[in-house]
Amino acid sequence: MDLYEALYTTRAMRRVSSEPVPDDVVRSMLDAAIRSPSGGNTQNWRWLTVTDRDTIARLGELYAEAWDELNATFYKGKKEAAEASGDEATKRVLNSAQWLADNFGTVPLVVLPYSRNDPSGASIYPGVWSLMLAARGHGIGTTLTTVLGIFKSKEVAELLGVPLDKGWQNAAAIPCGYPLGRWGLAKRAPVHEVVYEEQWGQAPQWRVDESLWDGTE
Repeated sequence: MDLYEALYTTRAMRRVSSEPVPDDVVRSMLDAAIRSPSGGNTQNWRWLTVTDRDTIARLGELYAEAWDELNATFYKGKKEAAEASGDEATKRVLNSAQWLADNFGTVPLVVLPYSRNDPSGASIYPGVWSLMLAARGHGIGTTLTTVLGIFKSKEVAELLGVPLDKGWQNAAAIPCGYPLGRWGLAKRAPVHEVVYEEQWGQAPQWRVDESLWDGTE
């Protein structure tokens, strides 16, 4: 797959089938992930893959509980506001996220990256993104979720035997599977509207009104 096709079309793919992800694809995703940079080249990470149906079912229960907590706190009123304003984009995202919460227990693969001494995530998230790009190359959909680590870190650690007393912290839970939706170029505000040049608030001297990648190269 062309590099720019992967960069431009690797979007959050929450709706995935329960069809298993082949072992050679899982190996490829993880091998790509650990080639990413880390602070001081410490590689202070562990990557936990889960395919056992009973374990994923339990993770699904915890995910649903975490999703409910998110909606009762940080997302409180968000759905109602989107409905009232007719914000279709936000409604689509929330509906997709709700689908994942309802079906997390059926995904075929969950990858949970753990790190230590990495409070900003600068040493783990490059690896997470490399894993997701590698998955895209194999036609596997992924999405980066953090609610389990935020709301259910102890329960997840107990379920998976993670030694939290050793300083390991969960950075994400990444459900992976063959997508039920379609890949595509994500709509975004034009890049020149969110980039400043030299000084905060100073617009760049260039414009990009349309995506520089159009799928034809």
